Amino acid sequence: MRSIVSILLTINSIVCAADWPNWRGPNHDGISKEKVPKANFSRIAWRKQIGVGFSGMAVSEGRLFALGCTAKKRGNEETLYCMDSGSGKILWKDTYPAALVDYLHEGGPCASPTVEGKRVYGLSKSGRLVCYDVANGKKHWNVDLMAKAGLPRPPQWGFAASPVVLGSKIIVEATFTCALDKTTGKEIWRSKVYKPAYGSPMAFEFKGRTYLATLKTDGLVILDAATGKTIAFQDWRTSFQTNSTTPIVIGNKVFVSTGYRRGCALFEFTGNSLKQIYTNKSLSNHMNNSVVLGEYVYGFDGNTHQAGPKELVCMRLADGKVQWRAEGYRCGSVMAVQDSLLVLGETGNLALGAASPKGFKPEAQAQILRGRCWTVPVLANGRIYARNAAGELVCVDARP
Repeated sequence: MRSIVSILLTINSIVCAADWPNWRGPNHDGISKEKVPKANFSRIAWRKQIGVGFSGMAVSEGRLFALGCTAKKRGNEETLYCMDSGSGKILWKDTYPAALVDYLHEGGPCASPTVEGKRVYGLSKSGRLVCYDVANGKKHWNVDLMAKAGLPRPPQWGFAASPVVLGSKIIVEATFTCALDKTTGKEIWRSKVYKPAYGSPMAFEFKGRTYLATLKTDGLVILDAATGKTIAFQDWRTSFQTNSTTPIVIGNKVFVSTGYRRGCALFEFTGNSLKQIYTNKSLSNHMNNSVVLGEYVYGFDGNTHQAGPKELVCMRLADGKVQWRAEGYRCGSVMAVQDSLLVLGETGNLALGAASPKGFKPEAQAQILRGRCWTVPVLANGRIYARNAAGELVCVDARP
């Protein structure tokens, strides 16, 4: 009987827990399939100082990967940390020179680490892409994207797009989208040059072919994932010459939302063009993505430096009609846990509530951080990880 119970508990643990190995999670949609946490959010397991930055955390097989930047007399240094996800103990780290790129914000790394199998990929603000061994930090290869792009300095907002593993390739953003062999770092293809993308590419399937959607500073680009050839382009620019979000693809529909009151739009990809379904100014994501659950989009509208409210918004995906707006989180971030929203406010207030077109009512909430919090929280294996711009990383034990 004991052995049967142990098996059942193990199966339940596997079903209810999940790693978060890359930007926007294992399915690249910002949605966790874990059991919705019900614990007291004031249960802090540990805190660590990792350095200035905005990049997200990656969690895989008991290890957490994070990036941060610190100022030294000899110049700024960036560090990629590998920690025990349960205790916060540093297992290994790699420190190297890197630009801060603190234009209108604190600066520091923005690209999240990407884990696949026994390897983890880290991209610095200066375009240093390194493939490490997960177990011990051994470097398998590195590529200087700034040199590859022929740039004398990082782009205006630095290298910020997270690497994306696609089959045998890893996809990265410079002034072009580039596909590298994930085991050697050797270039396979590069797209034509656009103004830099500060959001990550998104891979999707359509009629048996694989494509990549990237929101460049110029606009929305659809590439052939096998060759890097541009298949479709839709102009989409902001007054600050930046787009910093990842396109959301549902079937053959592509949703984009960017800040500076540019708003959002839904397009239909036909296989060789993009057809606009609607555009409005009801939802302007500053730098964090929305999530799509069922028929609705949930995300933050508004920019930190602009007048007016910064609100959590629920909008119907099909026609862009707003269902509700909720204040109290300023320019925050959101991920989904099954049919619930896990929200981190800009000032460090963490909240959990059901995703509903009728409104947002937190079931659990706590002040877990201070200072500016723009990085989306991560739920992995019952623990919630969140950071602020100054580099305080906190782990909330939300296990039953």
